Amino acid sequence: MMDNQFFEQIFWGNTVKQYCFFVGIILLGLLFKRLVSRLISSGLFKIFKNFAEEVKGETFASLLVKPIESFISFCTIYLAVNHLTHPLDTVLWHRSKTKAGVTIGDCLDKVFLFLIILSIFWIILRIIDFIAFVLKHKAAITNNRTDDQLVPFLKELTKTLICFLGFFVLLGFVFEINVLTLITGLGIGGIAIALAAKESLENLIGSFTIFLDKPFTVGDVVKVDGIEGTIDKVGFRSTWLISPDKTTIVIPNRAMIDGVLENVTLRNYRRVNFFIGITFETDPADIKLIVKAIGDFLTAHPDTKDGSATFDNFGDFALHIQVVYLVNNMDNSRYLQVKEEINFKLMEIVKQYRSSFAYPTQRSIGDTAK
Repeated sequence: MMDNQFFEQIFWGNTVKQYCFFVGIILLGLLFKRLVSRLISSGLFKIFKNFAEEVKGETFASLLVKPIESFISFCTIYLAVNHLTHPLDTVLWHRSKTKAGVTIGDCLDKVFLFLIILSIFWIILRIIDFIAFVLKHKAAITNNRTDDQLVPFLKELTKTLICFLGFFVLLGFVFEINVLTLITGLGIGGIAIALAAKESLENLIGSFTIFLDKPFTVGDVVKVDGIEGTIDKVGFRSTWLISPDKTTIVIPNRAMIDGVLENVTLRNYRRVNFFIGITFETDPADIKLIVKAIGDFLTAHPDTKDGSATFDNFGDFALHIQVVYLVNNMDNSRYLQVKEEINFKLMEIVKQYRSSFAYPTQRSIGDTAK
C-alpha cells in the first residue's frame, strides 16, 4: 500500500513539474517573442545593410517581425509540449504492418514540423519582398525604365520557385514522400499537366517574349486591340494597364504579344484629320482665302507639322474643307490643349472671311426661286 502511494506521489509530482515547465516555456515565449524577433530581424538586416543603404531598417523589420514571431511561437509550443509525457504517449491507432502504434506525440511532431517549415519559408518570401523593394527603389532612380519592369517580374518568378521548393520540402520531411520518385513519376503525367496548364504556360512564355523583344516598358502608353492604357506592371501571367479614366485593366501576356499592339509613346507625332463644313453661300474667293489662312496658321504653329487645308468636296448641306496636321508627341493633356487652340482659330478664320459653319437645312422650291 505504501509502495502504491509512493509511486503515485512520484507520478503526480512529475506530472505537476511537466505542466509547470509547459506553462513556463509558453509564457516565456509569449513574453519575449516580440523582442527576440526584433533582435533576429536586426541581425539579418546587417547582412543586407550594404545592399540597402537607402532603406531604413524599420522597413526590413516590419516585413520580418510577424513571420519570425510565428516561427518562435511554433518552436516554443513544440518545446513546451515535448516536456509532457501524458497524454503524448497515448496510442491513437496501430499500423497495419507493424505492431508499433501512432501516438498523439507522433501526430503533434508532424503538425509542428509542418508549421515550422511553413514559417521558415514565410521568412524567406518576406526577405525576397525586401530585396525586390530595394531593387525597385534603385530602379526608380535610374532613367532606364526596363529595370522598373523587370524587378516585379523577377520577384514573382522567384517567389513562385520558392513556393514550389517549399511544397516539395513539406512532402519530403512531413509526409515522408520520396520526392525524386515523385518527380520521376510525373514524367508521364507531366504531359496531362502541361495540357491542363496550357494557357498559363503560354502566358509565361509571353512574359519572356515581352522582356526579350521589349515592345514596351513600364510607363508607356499602348493600345492593344482597341484598349488603351499606361503600362503599370508586367507580371508572371498578365500585364496591368491603367486606362485614361484610371481603371486597372489586366490583359494576359499571350494577348499582349498575339494582338495588334500600338506603342503610342514611341511615335513622334499624332495625326489629326477632320472636315469642317461651311455654307454654300460662301464666295469662291473667300473659300480660297480660308483654305490659305488655315494652311498658313498650321505651318506657323510651333506644335504642329505638315499641316494643310484643302477644299475637298460638296456635301449635302455644306462645302467640306479637309484639315490635316501632325501634333508633336506630348502628354495627352497638352495634346488636347493644342487641338482646342487650333479649333478656336479655325472658327475665327471662317468668321474673318465672311463665312459660317453649315448645318443641315431644308429649303422649299419657292425659297429657291426667290
